[in-house]
Amino acid sequence: MRGVSRESGHWGVFPDHLRRSLRELQPASQLLMLDLPGTGSKRREVSPMQVSAIVEACRLELRNRGVRGPVSLVGMSLGAAVLTDWANRYPEEVEAGVLINPSLRPFSELFRKSQPLNYLGLLLLSLSRFGARMREERVLRLTTRLTPPQAVIDRWLELQRQHPLGVRNTARQLIASLRYRASRTRPAAPMLLLCSKADGLVDWRCSQAISRAWGAPLRLHTRAGHDLPLDDPQWVARAVAEWLRDRSIQGVEPGEWH
Repeated sequence: MRGVSRESGHWGVFPDHLRRSLRELQPASQLLMLDLPGTGSKRREVSPMQVSAIVEACRLELRNRGVRGPVSLVGMSLGAAVLTDWANRYPEEVEAGVLINPSLRPFSELFRKSQPLNYLGLLLLSLSRFGARMREERVLRLTTRLTPPQAVIDRWLELQRQHPLGVRNTARQLIASLRYRASRTRPAAPMLLLCSKADGLVDWRCSQAISRAWGAPLRLHTRAGHDLPLDDPQWVARAVAEWLRDRSIQGVEPGEWH
């Protein structure tokens, strides 16, 4: 699950790397990508202004796809908030979670001074009269540090043509993200935290605070931006696979923390 105003197509090549890494460990595993309401295949839906309602939409999507039983979730930014709420309210449905560059109150409150302005910048970009190419290039500069524009801009423009995102849904997703407040108590499902020290949207110390409160492992990328899976997809896939492999070696059962 992606973040504000981004759809599953914005994962880039990351799903391919993750799929290969997972199947080395779990040959029967399947990788599904969920668009949040208001984005991608769900662009005609009105995005809820509460993370809990986004969770319900995602649960319904899984049921419609015939998915039964517990799942492991990967969520970035707003998607990380959705993952956390899902795991807290429906612990029997979530086996494990990977949170990428999360910004969750109350953990982020000490580090949020610049974040609202940065998120406002995203909203203003969606309101601007810039051409689509210039707008997407500015989003790329705001969210990445290692990705050259020529590598993704044409693909992003095609996604925008196929699934145009309205200003209203962008604003509603931002409101949902800023409103959400996570529990200080760790979810029942084990969690892995991945964050970027060069993130220009979310302070990496938020992930550090979550890690300390929950006792969850934290992996830190020193050079990537907010869109860590786009900047270094191999690193993210490898971090997830190593976490799962270590748990298997240690004899930790699925759904258990240690």
